[in-house]
Amino acid sequence: MINLPRRRFLKNIAAGASSASVLVGAAQQPVSAKRPNILYIHSHDTGRYVQPYGHPVPAPNLQKLAEGGVLFRKAFNAAPTCSPSRASLLTGLCPHNNGMFGLAHRGFRLNDYSQHILHTLRTLEYRSALIGVQHIAQNPSVIGYDQIVETSSKRAGHVAPAAVRFLKNAPKQPFFLDVGFHETHREFHPAGPKEDARYCQPPAPIPDTPGTRKDIAEFKASARVLDAAIGDVLAALEASGLANNTLVVCTTDHGVAFPAMKCNLQDHGMGVMLMMRGPGGFTGGKVCDAMVSQIDLFPTLCELVDAKAPGWLQGRSFLPVLHGEKAEINDEIFGEVTYHAAYEPKRAARTQRWKYIRHFGDRHQPVLPNCDDGLSKDLWLEMGWRNQQVATEQLYDMVFDPNETRNLIADSAAAGAAKEMRGRLDGWMRRTNDPVLKGPIKAPPGAKINDPNGTSPKETPMDVA
Repeated sequence: MINLPRRRFLKNIAAGASSASVLVGAAQQPVSAKRPNILYIHSHDTGRYVQPYGHPVPAPNLQKLAEGGVLFRKAFNAAPTCSPSRASLLTGLCPHNNGMFGLAHRGFRLNDYSQHILHTLRTLEYRSALIGVQHIAQNPSVIGYDQIVETSSKRAGHVAPAAVRFLKNAPKQPFFLDVGFHETHREFHPAGPKEDARYCQPPAPIPDTPGTRKDIAEFKASARVLDAAIGDVLAALEASGLANNTLVVCTTDHGVAFPAMKCNLQDHGMGVMLMMRGPGGFTGGKVCDAMVSQIDLFPTLCELVDAKAPGWLQGRSFLPVLHGEKAEINDEIFGEVTYHAAYEPKRAARTQRWKYIRHFGDRHQPVLPNCDDGLSKDLWLEMGWRNQQVATEQLYDMVFDPNETRNLIADSAAAGAAKEMRGRLDGWMRRTNDPVLKGPIKAPPGAKINDPNGTSPKETPMDVA
C-alpha cells in the first residue's frame, strides 16, 4: 500500500492548495485541501451480523460502502451496552472514566460533555449536527451540537430523509454530522417476502428452532430497512458533491439483541461492524484484521484532520495500520459492563489469541433483565436459563473456540494463559482506577434500575434515592 505521507498532505492543506493526490494502491484519488467532513452513521444492536462480514443478512449498501472503503474485521466496542459504547467512542475514554456506567435514558450521564469529540473538532471550525439517536444524554442539548434536527421518531423512515435534507443544504465549512438509527433494535420490523423464516439461520449462540428462525427473520427485516436508509444517506452525499471530501464512519454500538450477545463480553457482544470510507487512505475495498477499539476512533480522527489530541484520550490512532506502518496498534483491548437495565459488573481483556472475563460480586446466575425480550429469549427461559450457572472467571481460546463455549479457566494446560490474562486485566483496571476494584458501584440518584432477580427490562424499575 502506497500513501502520500501525512506531513505532505497537511502541508498542502496549510498552503491552501486546491487539491492534493493520495495514492492508494495503483489508483489516484483527488482529495480537497479543505479539512474533510465527517459523517458518523451508527445503528442499534447490529454487531457484525450483516452481509459485508459474510453473514446471510443482505445489506447491499453496506457492502458497497465496504467495497469502496476499509472494513475492520476485528473492531470492538469498549462496552456492549448502548450508552456506554457510544460514550466511549465519542470521548475516547472507557466508560468507568467518562462516567457512563449505564443507560442515559435511565439516569446515567457523562462526567463532562465537553469531552465529546465535537468540541475538539469545533476548535478547527467544524460545524456539528445531530439527527436521530444519540443515547448519551437524556436531553441532547447538553452535548453541545450546533444544530439538532428534530425528527418524528428515531426510526430510519424519519431519520434518513432528514439527513438527506441536511446534505442537500450542507454548510460551507467542514461538518461533523451524527446520524443515528433506531434499527436494528427490538422491536424488529415484520419479516417480509425476502425474509422467509423457513430459510433463515439463527446466530451462532442460538439454537435452530421455528421460533428462533422467526426471530432472526425479523432482525433481517430491520437490517433491510437500516441498509436502505444508509443507502439513501450515502446517495445524497454523492449527489451533493461531498463524497470525495467526506470521511464516512459507519458502526454500531454492540451485538444483536439475542441471548449471549448484546450486553455480554463475548465477541458476540463486543464485536461491532466498522466501515470507513474517504480521505486519508480509507479507500480501495481494503480489509483490516488488526484489533481496534472504538476508543481508537477519536485519536484517529484527530490525526486525520490535524487536530490537537486531548490529553485524556485512552485510545490510539490506527492510521499507522491503515498506511502499512504497523501490523497492530493494540496487543490487548478491554471491555466492561456495569449497568444495563440491572447491575451486572464484569470486565474483559482480549488479545488475538485469548479472551478473559471476570464477574464481580457474589451472583452466579444470569441477569435476565439485561437481555431484551424476544422469541429466542423465550426459548432459553423455557429451557431453564434462569438456573444456569455463570462462572466468576472465564477464559477462552479464540483460535480453537471462537464462539467462546469452552471455559478453560480450570484447565491446567491453559494456566499460563490464565495468569497472563488476569495480569492484563488487573493492570488495566489499576491504571484506569476502575472503581469496581473498591466494591459495588452505586447508580446516581434518580437512576432507574431493574432488580437483577427479575426477568424482563420492561418490569417496573426501582428509583435510586
